[in-house]
Amino acid sequence: MHHRLLTWAFIGSACAFATGAMAASGISHRTWVDAWAASPDTAGPALDAQTVRQVVRASIGGSAVRVRLSNLFGNAAITLGPVHVALSAGGADTVPGSDHTLLFNGKPTVTIAKGESVLCDPVQMDVKALQSLAVSIHAPAAAAYHASTVHSAGFATAYITESGDATAAVHFPREETSGNRFFLSDVEVASASTKYTLVAFGDSITDGVGSKQDANERWPDYLAARLQADPKLSSIGVADAGISGNRILHDGSGPSALTRFDRDALDKPGVRWIVLLEGINDIGGSGYALKAEDRITAKQVIDGMKALIARAHAKHVKIYGATLTPYGGSGWPYHSAAGEKTRERVNAWIRSSGAFDGVVDFDKVVRDPAAPQKMLAAYDSGDHLHPNSAGYRAMANALNLSWFVDKPSAAQ
Repeated sequence: MHHRLLTWAFIGSACAFATGAMAASGISHRTWVDAWAASPDTAGPALDAQTVRQVVRASIGGSAVRVRLSNLFGNAAITLGPVHVALSAGGADTVPGSDHTLLFNGKPTVTIAKGESVLCDPVQMDVKALQSLAVSIHAPAAAAYHASTVHSAGFATAYITESGDATAAVHFPREETSGNRFFLSDVEVASASTKYTLVAFGDSITDGVGSKQDANERWPDYLAARLQADPKLSSIGVADAGISGNRILHDGSGPSALTRFDRDALDKPGVRWIVLLEGINDIGGSGYALKAEDRITAKQVIDGMKALIARAHAKHVKIYGATLTPYGGSGWPYHSAAGEKTRERVNAWIRSSGAFDGVVDFDKVVRDPAAPQKMLAAYDSGDHLHPNSAGYRAMANALNLSWFVDKPSAAQ
């Protein structure tokens, strides 16, 4: 058997509602929130009459589900389907009897225009908080020459058939694997108790680089678990909008924060809060920048943050700033004395300006007190830039959960 191992490694709509069915089922009276997200960041390999099964962990439970598929980086319109969602039984398999076919305007396939995304019709399905789901997408043969849209640092295994539609299979063929997320950008849930979405917006440190594969140990994952452990906060879904290598000011590893902020944060269903951790790649990238425009100053990073804050506040969304974590020892020219001064200036502004609705001091949480330019060894994944799973847990534990308590008197 010929195996095409898909190992692309990158560091770095319309809603289709079945309105009548929604009203009859009561879904229309429930609040949709983002239970899981992976921001598209690049074009990936074409799938030729293949099925890809992806396992995601829902940050919040619900009684109805819908998913968003993206063709943001496709080179043409693409037709996908069938698409199924089921409870994950671990690995590539699903729980028998839990499979649901997803429809798009009542049809099992959907054509997504280049650069666009689509949301499937809602389906009644009971999902528990922190439960893993398997989303299976078939790409017909007609998609063979169409680039896929991927999130490249998934830190989760995608299972891909050699050929054929295996979307409903309980025991999925493990013929190929990939570390990418294909087409799938969001899993949303709704119930009588779902209320709001919290978006973790950032770069590889929010994306979970340095954490364990298939373990859901990114700091937004740990934050979701904290929220679910508190009955006052269990109505909040967490969307991870991290992209490895992402910068605030310029495109490169995915669209810049300024470019993608609406799509990946402000347009999420039920969004009420954003935690912003971004800027270290703007600073580190200056060390080896060939173009003058890529050699940035602390003021430029701060101005970029100010622009994001203004856009969030214009939508009545609160935005909390996270200080940039230490990266000493990550290698020259990414880390330099000049870059360190820039990071310290940006962090000083984050802490003292009052521009954000609140500040979480991730720098203080993970730095080595004896060498503040470096990460504490116990939290270092080994590259001196990305925390390990223990570091991500410490970061999530540092967030002030009182920020997210519903306060009716604080009208937004």
